[in-house]
Amino acid sequence: MRRRRWRRRLAAVAASLLLLVVAAFIWLPELVERKMNGIAATARKPPSPRAQALHRRLFVADLHADTLLWNRDLLARGARGHVDLPRLQEGNVALQAFTIVTKAPRGMNNDRTDGDRFNLVAALSVAQLWPLSAWTSLAERALYQCRRLDAAAARSGGQLLVIRSRADFERLLAQRAANPRLVGALLGVEGAHALDGDLANLDRLYAAGVRMMAPTHFFDNEIGGSAHGLVKGGLTDLGRELIRRMERKGMIVDLAHASPAVIDETLALATRPVVISHTGVRGACGGLRNITDDRLRGVARSGGVVGIGYFFAAVCGQDARSIARAIRYAADVAGVAHVALGSDYDGAVSVPFDTAHLAEITDALLEEGFSEDEIALIMGGNVRRVLLAALP
Repeated sequence: MRRRRWRRRLAAVAASLLLLVVAAFIWLPELVERKMNGIAATARKPPSPRAQALHRRLFVADLHADTLLWNRDLLARGARGHVDLPRLQEGNVALQAFTIVTKAPRGMNNDRTDGDRFNLVAALSVAQLWPLSAWTSLAERALYQCRRLDAAAARSGGQLLVIRSRADFERLLAQRAANPRLVGALLGVEGAHALDGDLANLDRLYAAGVRMMAPTHFFDNEIGGSAHGLVKGGLTDLGRELIRRMERKGMIVDLAHASPAVIDETLALATRPVVISHTGVRGACGGLRNITDDRLRGVARSGGVVGIGYFFAAVCGQDARSIARAIRYAADVAGVAHVALGSDYDGAVSVPFDTAHLAEITDALLEEGFSEDEIALIMGGNVRRVLLAALP
């Protein structure tokens, strides 16, 4: 009798543990995302009729969103996070860069991050039941996110187009005239540690559609130093070879999160436009994450663009006007032809609004005194120019 009671108790405990495990896989990633990808509780005002009318005419492009990291259906309007196809369409976004994250060390911070600490993205890949290969390999983790975007595009009924070439991009531009709900998607990678230390993996990522890559993310790696790393050094020999190979392939080098030395050395090596996909500018908002005037000008000399982020550390505010002020500063330093949007949506940041409400930036740019032609460049025209020049 006692043995049967003991067995029943063990069975009950096992069932409870199983329920906890199931609940963790189902609800924990959602709870984490709700906490990390928030909308700031700040006062907002609806865009003016002039701004709304102008925004509907614009080609809008955003250089950075980490949406593929999260297990949401990209084609369904979400109740959390910042980006999905319905909200991109509502915000009149013509081109969204989806930038793949493969590693985020525990204790990650802007000042000094140790890349050897526990990888939170690895834990998230397990919790979200990604393929086993993505649990242990950074390259496989990146390739899985590429496949997720391709699968969404295949299910979109022609509403989402993955951009792999200049011809793809020209087709997007032509087709949007008849179908303004068509959205282009550009794949990038946030940190070349995703290559697992092997430049042969660049070919695999390129074949999977990646057309933009940053040498580093929040920590130093075998390619070079991060602005937030322990050493913050320059490009390694492997890093210099990576830049050369990317240029030969027609891939865009993204210097977001790069150390000052990596930025300077890459600008000296580059023969094609480079970008900084998401950042602030130090003259408008101080901090290690944000770039100096000299480096703003360096990106401009390459023919590239700097994407201004929407999060507090980038613009020292939580509203559209703070974003517009940072854009004004960058435009005054580098020229209006070299400034763009780089939201950092779904990147574990709090932002003033999701992508459905980008007309608020258009309105703030009008209030900042930009002309309609200048706003057209900032909101997407500059990115269009770079992609037409840089894509293979």
